[in-house]
Amino acid sequence: MSRPRILIVGAGFAGYRTARTLSRLTRGRAHITLLNPTDYFLYLPLLPQVAAGILEPRRVTVSLSDSLPDVRLVLGEAERIDLDDGTLRYTGPEGEEGSLSYDRLVLAAGSVNKLLPIPGVAEHAHGFRGLPEALYLRDHVTRQVELAASADDPEACAARCTFVVVGAGYTGTEVAAHGQMFTDAQVRKHPLRQGMRPRWMLLDVAPRVLPEMDGKLSATADRVLRQRGVDVRMGTSVKEATHDGVVLTDGEFVRTRTLVWCVGVRPDPLVESLGLPMEKGRLLVDPHLQVPGRPELFACGDVAAVPDLENPGSYTPMTAQHAWRHGKVAAENVAASLGLGGSRKPYRHRDLGFVVDLGGAKAAANPLGVTLSGVPAGAVTRGYHLAAMPGNRVRVAADWLLDAVLPRQAVQLGLVRSWSVPLDTSSPEVARVAGGPGRRADARSGPGAALAADTDGSPDEPAKGQPGSGHGQLRSESETAKGRPAAATERAAATAADPVRNRPGGEPARNQPGGEAARNQPGGEAARNQPGGELARNQPGGEPAKNQPGGEPAKNQPGGEPAKNQPGGEPAKHQPAGEPAGDQSVAASPSRPTGPDHPAPGPVKRTDAPDDSAKGDS
Repeated sequence: MSRPRILIVGAGFAGYRTARTLSRLTRGRAHITLLNPTDYFLYLPLLPQVAAGILEPRRVTVSLSDSLPDVRLVLGEAERIDLDDGTLRYTGPEGEEGSLSYDRLVLAAGSVNKLLPIPGVAEHAHGFRGLPEALYLRDHVTRQVELAASADDPEACAARCTFVVVGAGYTGTEVAAHGQMFTDAQVRKHPLRQGMRPRWMLLDVAPRVLPEMDGKLSATADRVLRQRGVDVRMGTSVKEATHDGVVLTDGEFVRTRTLVWCVGVRPDPLVESLGLPMEKGRLLVDPHLQVPGRPELFACGDVAAVPDLENPGSYTPMTAQHAWRHGKVAAENVAASLGLGGSRKPYRHRDLGFVVDLGGAKAAANPLGVTLSGVPAGAVTRGYHLAAMPGNRVRVAADWLLDAVLPRQAVQLGLVRSWSVPLDTSSPEVARVAGGPGRRADARSGPGAALAADTDGSPDEPAKGQPGSGHGQLRSESETAKGRPAAATERAAATAADPVRNRPGGEPARNQPGGEAARNQPGGEAARNQPGGELARNQPGGEPAKNQPGGEPAKNQPGGEPAKNQPGGEPAKHQPAGEPAGDQSVAASPSRPTGPDHPAPGPVKRTDAPDDSAKGDS
């Protein structure tokens, strides 16, 4: 008898726990396949510490191959699921397509950034859902402080040192708390010329910080943030984002180069393509995490609307704590459905409390309902994270110890650029690569599908503590990245619809779209005498010959020697006599006037130079 095939989509909290539990329960009696865009499980709660330079990136990742030895890992993103045929089509990291068959399918695809119809946000903001976004934010914040230190203009210095975080939930609160400490440490070592201090702003339409938590914990977090210098503004959000800053809902314009979008998440749009009953973008399942009418289909984590048996009539919230527990119950029920385990179990939970790390020794926690703050809360918070992590505990503890006794290294690694981490993406865990394959299209067809998921019906209703919608206009088709399966469209979004210079944050990589290109690359500074490159000296449109307008006199021109390739001069080497050099055909084209009033195109100006006239050092 052949072994049953179990396919798990996604390796977040729910998917990883499902795979690990199934591997233990089946003991080799089933083929378990895990489909995921990356080869690691990401422990999201510690991501703010990566952005603040406390933890190294690999500390918050766990290798799937090493920790799940009996599970087959397939790198890719699900494109289409045929429920009747029992197959799933996927696209690999290099654009290759494949197909997987299954007897049981567990959907645990997780969630993506939630967008609201606010003008400019998709173009000028960055999310905080994946490791690439955390690495980008760390580099970007470091660069802004360094450029501010060399700026002569006080206004430019203030703009670079102002960091706006939208969303006062768990993620936004921790990002602002750690960010303020990170930048203050940089300024202590290298004070700003104008004596300014970095300013972090935390915005939310909710009446208080951490509205999901107990009032005492919320008050503790608010007090710690304000004492640290964070500008906390409740009942306020962003009305419009521009190249130079943000317009707040109260009418104030804040000059800034940094906008971090932490307003919440929405389920991965993959489940919408199934045509099954949904609840606010999530797939409806029964208490056993099974889709009604589909005995082979299970769902858990953020993509599943799981009935909350402790609160009849409601569904469990989209939190890591619930997703981790979903995974265990889903695995047990899948094994039971195949006759490889015990009986089916409904999902029930007991609230164990919440923890919020505010940086240093400060935290807010209520384990088992006991309200804590200060050092005790900090100890409980870090102890909880060490216990919850499925790996790397010793390395994480070692990094915490080193951070307590040694200064942090504030350097720019330049590994992730602004255009690599767009806010509107179906894969926040994967950085966009120039010329790489396109990301999965939104499950909804047609332009603007991603935004529609946040603006129609119930999914658009802002979660408690998230900035509300209703400000601004719908983004145009060219501004919406989702719903575009073609790789060419993705590249166009990286170079045209998503220009680096117009996005606050991220120095473009050389030879990358939107950056200073390498010599001899299309669009960059090419080799001399090559078509479209830096023009040979003394050629029309190039560096002027000596004694030409703007240049030093050439010999044998009235007073000097004729320039090579000019009438009366020596022809350029490797060019037929009397024929113009290769770059003359480009420079002298009638459609491309040259001369002092029409200079030839040059390389893209680097935006990370300490020049206050440069717009957006993205």
